Amino acid sequence: MKENEIQDELTSIRSMMERSSKFISLSGLSGVLAGVYALIGAAIGYNIIYGTGGFFSYREYVMDDVKRSPGNLYTLILVALAVLVASLITGVYLTIRKAKQKGQNPWGRTSRQLLFNLAVPLVTGGLLVLILISRGYFGIVASTTLIFYGLALVNASNNTYKDVQYLGIIEIVLGLLAALLPGYGLLFWAVGFGVLHIVYGSIMYLKYDR
Repeated sequence: MKENEIQDELTSIRSMMERSSKFISLSGLSGVLAGVYALIGAAIGYNIIYGTGGFFSYREYVMDDVKRSPGNLYTLILVALAVLVASLITGVYLTIRKAKQKGQNPWGRTSRQLLFNLAVPLVTGGLLVLILISRGYFGIVASTTLIFYGLALVNASNNTYKDVQYLGIIEIVLGLLAALLPGYGLLFWAVGFGVLHIVYGSIMYLKYDR
């Protein structure tokens, strides 16, 4: 067997091992759409919290208004839930469709491990956010969601594309910056869940979906 044939054979074996150990059916398009949903939700949330003032104004005191207006708080929670549900439904649908196109089991051992690695930090972060809201610590909710989401992505990156790890690290950095500047929490949230998802999803689509 010639050397180049051996190399091709090794490449084929390595590719098969990669497919069996990693879930490679994540949809880039779902990331783009999740980013769009997040930006829409951020715009609605901004209108509820800040009204018509300047977008970059540092207004940490606004959190006191949220505390005094439970109706606004409940509306914000509903908006966040709507963004989450829309993103999940879109992601699951497009991922299952891509998995079928690639001949990969959408609910195999690898995808279950990926889901578990995502769920542990996400559920932990979600519960912590509920505790923070119940205690009135609204100023660090955005940073908490970004940090735990980033940790979830880094944790799950071993079971899918390496690009997911880089996105997770950036989300964590944004979350720490949001913790330093709580008055800009919504802006960081919009960048992390909106802009970054659109950029990341576009890159993933161009690299793996076409």
